[in-house]
Amino acid sequence: AAAAAALQEGFSPAAISEAVSCAACQLVLRDPGRPPEWAQPNKPPGSVHGDSIGVHASDTAHAWKHIVAVSDARNAHAAVILSVWCVARDASIRPASTRSPRPTAAAFAQITATEPQALLSLLDSAIRGQQQDLACAVADRCLSAGITSDDLFGRLLACACSEDGALHAEKYYWTTRDEYQQLRPAFRNQQLVALARVSASQYGSPAPGLQQARELLQRR
Repeated sequence: AAAAAALQEGFSPAAISEAVSCAACQLVLRDPGRPPEWAQPNKPPGSVHGDSIGVHASDTAHAWKHIVAVSDARNAHAAVILSVWCVARDASIRPASTRSPRPTAAAFAQITATEPQALLSLLDSAIRGQQQDLACAVADRCLSAGITSDDLFGRLLACACSEDGALHAEKYYWTTRDEYQQLRPAFRNQQLVALARVSASQYGSPAPGLQQARELLQRR
C-alpha cells in the first residue's frame, strides 16, 4: 500500500527502488544473526551470509531494481510494489528496526590504526577472525581514511570467490558493488560496510569445488 501511494504521489519507480535497496542494506547491518534453531552446516548461529534476512532482501531488491529499469510504466510500477513487498516480508521474519545499525561505537573503540595499510591489514584480520562488528567498523574507517572503494571491493572479491556463501557469495558481492555505483553518494558507503560484515560471516568455509578448480588450473 505504501509503495502504491508513493507512486500515486508522483515518486518515480527508480527513487522508490533506491529506497528499497537502502532499507534492505539496513537489514544486513541490523541483523542480530541466525538464532541457534536456524543454524545449518556452514551457517552457524550468529552468521548473516547466505539466505539471511538482509542478504536475501538485498539481492532481491537489486534484481527488482533492474527489472524496473527495463520495463514499461505498467510493469515498472508492478515491479516496485513487489520489491517493497519482498523486503518487507524478509524484515517481518525478525524485525530489526529497533536495533542499532553497524558499525557500532564499541567496534570503533577497538580500532587504533590510522594508516591506510594498517587499516587494510586490520580488515583482513577481522574477516579471517569472523569478527563481523569489527569488520564493519574497519571498512567504514578505511573509507574515511581515503582508501578507495575500488581498493576495498578488490580486497573483498577474494573472499566472495573463495568462501561458501551458501549460494549468495558472488551474488551479494555483485549486488553491493552495483548498488554502490548506482546509489547517491550519501547512501553508498553502507553497501561496503555490509559486504565487509557478510565477508566475515562466511569466512572459514571454502567454496565447494574451489580446490579442484585450482588444481585443474595448475595443470594447464
